[in-house]
Amino acid sequence: MNQIADILKLACESRQQSIDAVLATVVRTEGSAYRRAGAMMLICEDGRSVGMISGGCLEPHIIKRAFWLTRDGANVQVYQTGDDIEYAENGNVRASVSEEGFDFNRGSDNKGTDNKYDEQDIDLDELNFGLGCNGRVHVLFERLATAMSLLNVINQVRQSQQPVTVATLIRSTIHFNNQNNPNSELQIGLRLNLNNYIKSGKLTAIDANNSDKVVSNASSTLINAVESLSEYKLFHKNAEYVIVKDDNDNDNDDLVTEWLIQRLQPQIRLLICGAGNDVMPLVTMAKLQDWHVTVVDSRAQYATQRRFPQADRVMVLALNDSDTLLKLSKNAAVALMSHSLSQDRARLGVLLEHANHYKYLGQLGPRYRTERLIEEISTRFTNPAILNLGIKKLHYPIGYKLGGDGPEALALGIMAQVNAVVHNQNLSAENSDTHLSNTNFTTLFSTHIDSIETTATSARAAINLS
Repeated sequence: MNQIADILKLACESRQQSIDAVLATVVRTEGSAYRRAGAMMLICEDGRSVGMISGGCLEPHIIKRAFWLTRDGANVQVYQTGDDIEYAENGNVRASVSEEGFDFNRGSDNKGTDNKYDEQDIDLDELNFGLGCNGRVHVLFERLATAMSLLNVINQVRQSQQPVTVATLIRSTIHFNNQNNPNSELQIGLRLNLNNYIKSGKLTAIDANNSDKVVSNASSTLINAVESLSEYKLFHKNAEYVIVKDDNDNDNDDLVTEWLIQRLQPQIRLLICGAGNDVMPLVTMAKLQDWHVTVVDSRAQYATQRRFPQADRVMVLALNDSDTLLKLSKNAAVALMSHSLSQDRARLGVLLEHANHYKYLGQLGPRYRTERLIEEISTRFTNPAILNLGIKKLHYPIGYKLGGDGPEALALGIMAQVNAVVHNQNLSAENSDTHLSNTNFTTLFSTHIDSIETTATSARAAINLS
């Protein structure tokens, strides 16, 4: 399973068992860092933990400190992962972790000192983490009671398949002025639903019960911050650290709030049409990436949950059930891998006609086989422009040619190609034969033809020339 799925599962178990936990979230990175903003780790008081916020260097230290750091509420710590290792007089390495963070809830600097925390009980491997990385990692620590506000939204996004943009307050200079007021609206860990604000203009905070509560009597500082955050563009990143200055307060030039904006995305959905043995490694790899996987086949003896226990859904799908196929393929990556001409012809014909319906379409098999299928399918298209759109989006043979042999190598190539397409990565065409074979068909169907017979004849001519 993927770390997000593991964190959600452990958080649910902890609440059911009344076991407290701490959620550690990377909210900002400077310089070189293994994980990006948004990476999470959950630490339970019974010793269990899942997730990673570094390459394994910070985790042992954080597991020991998480509950002490959150004894008075949520706070942010800053960790140095540079190569400036210090040595004690006896020649032993001192801790290379540098908690330069601020316990913002107490309004005073916290250097991370703890009488119960003995440098001598840290293993040498832990002390040497991040050697040469020269980065700084800002980590938000919060108890599970408050962290559930974020985890519930993540779970909601996974179920609804609708993205949500959330802003989490990680620092506020105003907070120090209000440190004696525990009900201050600018508490570290405050989470706002930016989607609601953009749609309705209502400023809503997300609480641990997964409900959006309208913030009444919000200060001008908070309102101005939310307006700025709602206009911020994340572009290619799904999480970013943002500083907002309150320029409307003429009396104080130092009013600053710092936020983590996260665009919480649904799982990548993978629909595999075909339930042969070579599909099994693909299902396993996709679940390691926390994708939602559905396997369908018209042959009942193949499409069984017993054969694909890791898949989220396995079902028998009749070849004439186009409505269900379109429903399952909506916003999904589709891999046609049935090793059956009749199955591939039926599925491919429907999908080529709805090119804007899915994010990726790949067909297993050699080029000439797929081109034969396209030729047969083209005879029933009266509008070649529609078919042309589908062909442009089709990847065949499916997957990147990364070398190796067997189902596992095939699965790796498919995963790499789907990842590249879904995340808009323009990789070299050297690893794929896909668009080499598409050229003739793209040129062919860009011209206007007057009849189905002309379409079929032209398609055959293109194949004979290839």
